[in-house]
Amino acid sequence: MYQRRTLVASSVGLHARPAGLVARMAAGQSAKVTIAKVSAGVAGDPVDAASVLGLMTLGAGHGDEVELTADGDSARESVDALAELIAQDLDA
Repeated sequence: MYQRRTLVASSVGLHARPAGLVARMAAGQSAKVTIAKVSAGVAGDPVDAASVLGLMTLGAGHGDEVELTADGDSARESVDALAELIAQDLDA
C-alpha cells in the first residue's frame, strides 16, 4: 500500500470542474486510488478518486489536506500523479 498526503490548491476545492479533472485522471490510472479528507491529522472515510460524486461529498476545500491511497505495482505512480494534480490550481 502506498499513501501520500497533499493540500487542495483549487479555490473551490474538490468541487465541480476540479473534481471532474481528478476523477478523469483517476479513472485512467493503473491502480485504483481512494481519497480521504484529513481532519485533525486523521484521514476520514475514503472514497473512490474516480467518482466525481464521491470527491464532492468529501467537502474538501481550498487548503484542506487529503490522503490518497492505492495498492499494487503501480500504486506509487498513480497516487503521485493525482497528488500533483490536486496540488495545482485547477480553476484556471
